[in-house]
Amino acid sequence: MDFELSEQQQLFRKTVDEWVDQEVPKEWARELEKDEHNFPHALWDKFTQAGFHGIGLPEEYGGQGGDILTQMILARGLARSLAGLTWVWGITSFAGGKSVGIYGTDEQKRTHLTAIAEGREKWAIGFTEPGGGTDLLGGMRTRAKKVEGGWVVNGQKTWSSMSHVADYILLLARTDEYTAKRHQGVSLFILPAKSEGVTIREIPKVGMRALGSCDVYLDDVFIPEENLLGEENKAWYMLLPTLNNERIMLSSFCVGIMDGVLEDALRYVMEREAFGGPIGRFQALQHHIADIAMWRDQAELMVNRAAWLQSLGRDCGQEANMAKVVASELGGQAADLGLQILGGMGYSAETDMQRYWRDVRLFRIGPVTNEMARNGIAEGLGLPRSFS
Repeated sequence: MDFELSEQQQLFRKTVDEWVDQEVPKEWARELEKDEHNFPHALWDKFTQAGFHGIGLPEEYGGQGGDILTQMILARGLARSLAGLTWVWGITSFAGGKSVGIYGTDEQKRTHLTAIAEGREKWAIGFTEPGGGTDLLGGMRTRAKKVEGGWVVNGQKTWSSMSHVADYILLLARTDEYTAKRHQGVSLFILPAKSEGVTIREIPKVGMRALGSCDVYLDDVFIPEENLLGEENKAWYMLLPTLNNERIMLSSFCVGIMDGVLEDALRYVMEREAFGGPIGRFQALQHHIADIAMWRDQAELMVNRAAWLQSLGRDCGQEANMAKVVASELGGQAADLGLQILGGMGYSAETDMQRYWRDVRLFRIGPVTNEMARNGIAEGLGLPRSFS
């Protein structure tokens, strides 16, 4: 089994790394994060100028082409500097590009994929609800009622990142109350975020600052017929393959964060002097750095395997779940050790280690908790379902 990147992919990775160092260095990312209640439109514009919004989109719609492996390379390269701010690119890539690209009508693709590739549309995700969390379907109270010309939606979504600046929200709602199983009877909609009846409130949080995560209130919101995405009542079957893509991309963020942690830790121990020389000569710190390097490589192999399987069109649900759990947990351990290596400076907002530590922590609880992912992994090994 060969996970070696092709010559073209290696060139793309080198190009991304050079672009990141020049255009979005860590010191600039820290400044963006400090202004946490203002969305970083300047970062979005840089992605637009670089053509990154078109990665993974067909060339016929103005995209750059490229498969999950290309997206993975980009996600990892951006996260090395931007950490959680990489979602400024990633959310629209998933919610708009991936979902519309797979399930959209020809008209929806022409309208939205072209606009996304050109950086003219921002998207958010409206799946999670206050009473549900990981129990997405069991806690779903948002209802879409069929009316003449479309649907009227009522309900609430939470942790909808970027919805306060989004043009569209990929909205999940129940459209049929009377189904044999709760995963039936739910539909996906392309909701214009500024529709009448939509109210959005930002949620204060520890990490992922400046991105903006929000509560979305839906009060008699009308969605026209043509904004149904895919087949009515079949959303759950549509989400499963696209969520694998999201988990692989999220895992790539974690590997990129570990790249940044290792990079900063190595630099610090060679520059910081104590007791007559650089602290990098101390065996305890060398062991910490060796652990970070080993964890990074373990996560990288698992993420590469999941991405490789998806690029071949093969089932990768189990592998995507495993990669997400391992990468997010090892990323957290790496960032924690990074803080320890830097000592007091690691806790300071003047360095990036605390930013890596805060941002990677969220990936253990979202979009699916690692505990729930473990349930899915166990089920894939033949154990009985622990939830229905």
